[in-house]
Parts: sequence; C-alpha cells; structure tokens
Amino acid sequence: MRTLKLTLEYDGTRYSGWQAQSNARTVAGTLQQAAEEFFERPVELGGAGRTDAGVHALAQVAHLKFPRWGSSPPALRQRIERLRPREIVHGLNDRLPADINLLEAADAAPNFHARHDALLRSYIYRISLRRTAFDKKYVWWIKDRLDLARMAEAATHLPGLHDFSAFSEFDQRRADLSPLVKVEETQLTREEHLLIFRISASHFLWKMVRRLVGSLVEIGRGNASIDDLTALLTEPLASKPGGRLDPARVTAPPSGLFLEEIVYRP
Repeated sequence: MRTLKLTLEYDGTRYSGWQAQSNARTVAGTLQQAAEEFFERPVELGGAGRTDAGVHALAQVAHLKFPRWGSSPPALRQRIERLRPREIVHGLNDRLPADINLLEAADAAPNFHARHDALLRSYIYRISLRRTAFDKKYVWWIKDRLDLARMAEAATHLPGLHDFSAFSEFDQRRADLSPLVKVEETQLTREEHLLIFRISASHFLWKMVRRLVGSLVEIGRGNASIDDLTALLTEPLASKPGGRLDPARVTAPPSGLFLEEIVYRP
C-alpha cells in the first residue's frame, strides 16, 4: 500500500509541540485530522523530529501510511492510489490552518520511517540584537552587549561525539535516545541585527539546542567561560544548580528555534 513522505513548515507558537497529545493542540494532531478528513480513512503519521511547544519548522518530514484496510471500499483505495502528489498537497493544505503548510508530498518505500531513517538533523536558532516590531515570535531578543567572538569560539568546541546529559532534561517519551550525540557542525553568523546559530547532529536531546544557545549567550555576556562549557561536555554529571554555567537555568526560549532540515540517504 502507498507510503507518503511529507515535508512541511509550521509556526509552532500556538502548538504544544509536534507529538500528538489527547489533551492539547499539536502539529501532528492537526495534520492527522486534516489527512483523515481528506483521505476519508484512518492514517498512520510519524515525524522526523519531535519539536517542543513553541518551536517552529522550516522543513519537518513525516511519513504517512494507511494501515488496516479491512472492509474499506475498493473505490476509496483506488482513489488514494491514483492521487497525484500535487493533489495531495492541495487537498491537505485546504484543510490545514494558516500556520501549517505542506510543502511537498512524495511517494516513498513501504518501510520508510521519517525518524528512524533520518541520518542528520539541523536546527537554527535566531537571536535578535535589537528590539524588533515584526519578528518577536521568531527570535530571542538579547538586550545585553554580547562578545560574539567568544561565543563563536565556544561553539567550535561542540562538534564531535559528546555526552550532552548536562544540556538536556529527561523525557520518558524519549527514553530510547542516547545522551551520546555526534554533532557534525556548528556555525554562528551575524546578519545585520540577527545572530544565527546553526547546529547539525545525528539526533538531539530534549531542550539540548535551547540550553546550548543559552550557555553560549551566558559566555557572550561574560557570566561564564568557555572552560565552563567544555567541562560539562567532558564531565556532564558535574553540572550543579547555581554553578557558573547551569544549562537548566539558562535555557533559551522556544521562539527562536527552527527545525531547518532532515537529511536522508539518496
């Protein structure tokens, strides 16, 4: 039976994250409702990255499958099989709110899994160095003067295989994720009044990117040192509340975080 690979963008401001929840509005729950209305039958939906409440996506990837055909009318199955990707995009977008937009639908292998098959994930975090009238929902405004050179130097210590336990919070829903994360690349650039931090890795722990950003900002403010950061990468259990660098205390807000890209094998 047909398996679809969906690529979508969304503004996460109004949502309690990606993952479907019975008592909260989520991106996956909203997308699944639209899909089941359009296809006129239950669907299975899974995402590549479980973005948290308030976090946005430029290119989230999801798989959509059609389990348990059972006594479904043959005509319905034929209709779904014959739908062109462009018709699927239009049909779902007509049923989605304005802050969720399906960019692309493509046929995938029957066993394609958006999360398990992903090789690399990239996030960006946007910091505004001035007050902005337009981007408040999509940046973290830092009023303090930041030492950008020290922040950039600190970011160079993140690539490689490290235990990021000190920069994460345990989540029972993600208990299968190893605290050992291979960070492939980091980049800190300035574009006019925006400071953009980009990070690519095999996977990410809960709140990991936001706590790394918060730590870089503390270094930029002069409240912590690069050595404080590297110490938590080599001895994650040494993190103590109230220390010079306490990642739990300096977690950046979700407003500036975007899931940028998911990379798969060709």
